[in-house]
Amino acid sequence: MEKHKYDTAYLSNKDDFTTFSYGDYELRFRTSKRLKKYLKVKEWDAPYGYMVVDCLHETMGVVEDYIDLLPMLDNLFIDAPKFLQPIKKVEVKNA
Repeated sequence: MEKHKYDTAYLSNKDDFTTFSYGDYELRFRTSKRLKKYLKVKEWDAPYGYMVVDCLHETMGVVEDYIDLLPMLDNLFIDAPKFLQPIKKVEVKNA
């Protein structure tokens, strides 16, 4: 994996999918059909690929949710520690 000069990853959603973007990578995974949008990344735990986010839910309003990237990275055979290490923060894109 090549080194990236940026330390920020981005979280967004469209239709039934969430996208986690960093450098040349775009990880897409299915999310609830009722997720309208992500509002804020409240916590990013880089060594574990874990996020606490606020999101707008169609029926429940603003809710706190949790995203664990490690299982997805493992399924894609991406070296998680190497991939996650340079990411210092995650921001919501297209909120």
